Parts: sequence; structure tokens; C-alpha cells
Amino acid sequence: MFKHIIARTPCRALVDGLSEASLGKPDYAKALEQHNTYIRALQTCGVDITILPPAEDFPDSVFVEDPALCTPHCAIVTRPGADSRRQEAELIAPVLHRFYKNVERIVEPGTLDAGDVMMVGSHYYIGKSARTNEDGAQQLIAILEKHGMTGSIVTLEEVLHLKTGLAYLENNNLLAAGEFVTKPEFQQYNIIEVPVEESYAANCIWVNGTVIMPSGYPNTRDKIASLGYEVIELDTSEYRKVDGGVSCMSLRF
Repeated sequence: MFKHIIARTPCRALVDGLSEASLGKPDYAKALEQHNTYIRALQTCGVDITILPPAEDFPDSVFVEDPALCTPHCAIVTRPGADSRRQEAELIAPVLHRFYKNVERIVEPGTLDAGDVMMVGSHYYIGKSARTNEDGAQQLIAILEKHGMTGSIVTLEEVLHLKTGLAYLENNNLLAAGEFVTKPEFQQYNIIEVPVEESYAANCIWVNGTVIMPSGYPNTRDKIASLGYEVIELDTSEYRKVDGGVSCMSLRF
């Protein structure tokens, strides 16, 4: 169960955020409205929410998932793979110290976006990607083992982040799209396959029995609901334009 959520209000510079999506620039007013709706959805899940102020110097700072990883035993300040996001780690570090006695760090030459990290119990799958390198992944594994947890590396071939195509919904249920459906390391789970045309829906979050997912993906929604989860659908269209999804906008611990 999650007790705490950390989120950050999007800044106006969001319109200039990193993007490989080629979907145009976000509409800031609409993005702000969507973020408010996201926070309201989280509030229904029985968590305490810390909302950080906008950070205008960092267009992608609404995506708090990447510069930090929160585990039950420690927090890790990461070293994001994109140069423009490196200083976001310094913004989030003091916040983590409010909640954790143990705060670790990924250091140079390692790079790690926590959007590449998926927690399943005490094990963490780490995507080796354009944003997370071998050194960063190995540093994370060493930190996890120091605190009694484990980690393993998954090589990505098609997507930006591991959690672009995966979401663990607890109870052995794994939502998977694209290359992840057939990867050997995930065959132990009950895989719920996301149709190719709905691949964006693979990025969703489980919060205390509720699954929060992007709206407009009825086949995936029905598959999730059939497993007994309450489902909340949200419009995240403006965040998709800057390579963001439901998981990217909060730290859950």
C-alpha cells in the first residue's frame, strides 16, 4: 500500500519539454487542468499528497518520477540521462530527506531515469535505455542490495523508458505492450497484453487497489477492469506530447 505521493505542478516552460512524439507543443492551460484532475484522482486513493511548486527553469520537471526512486527502505536521487534534466535531481533531493533517513545517489558516469525502473515486491527491473546506462543500472543494483532488495537489467529495443511499455498492477498481474509481451524475464507473471493500437495505455499506475490510466483505450480498460480493479481514466493528451504518461507525474511510496 502507498501512503505518500509527491507531485509537482507543471511549469509554463512545459511547452518546450523534451519530445520524440512529434505531436506538437502542449497547451499549458489544458496541461494544468489535466494535472489538477490527476491530483484529484490520486486523492481518492487514500494517500497524503505533497505538491511541489512549478520549476520554470526545468521544462520537464512535472515528471518527478525520473529524478528519484522511492523504495520502502531508501530513496535514490538519480542522474537523469538527458543533460537538460540533470539539475532536477538537486530540486527533488531536499524533499526526499523529509521522508527518508536513507537517501542514496547515482553518480557520474552513471545515468538513470527512474521511469526505467519497475518495482515488483522487493525486486526492481531496470531498463537499459537511451536515458539509463549500464553504469547507472549497476549502481542502482548495488544500492538495492545494500538495503536488502534486488535488481536486474532489461535491455530495451523499441521504447524510451521501461515503464513506457510495462505496468505492474500487483497480484502477479503485469500490463505489457510491444517488446515486453514476449521477454523471457516477464513470463512468470500473468501478462495482460495491450493491443498495439493502444500501446500508450501500457503506462498506468496501481494505487491502493485502483488503476489510474489514460483515457481513450477501451480494450485495455476492459482487460484491467475484468481483473477486479477499480479503474480511473484520465486525459493526459498534453503530457503525451512531451513523452509523458500517467506514471511519470508522481512518486508513490
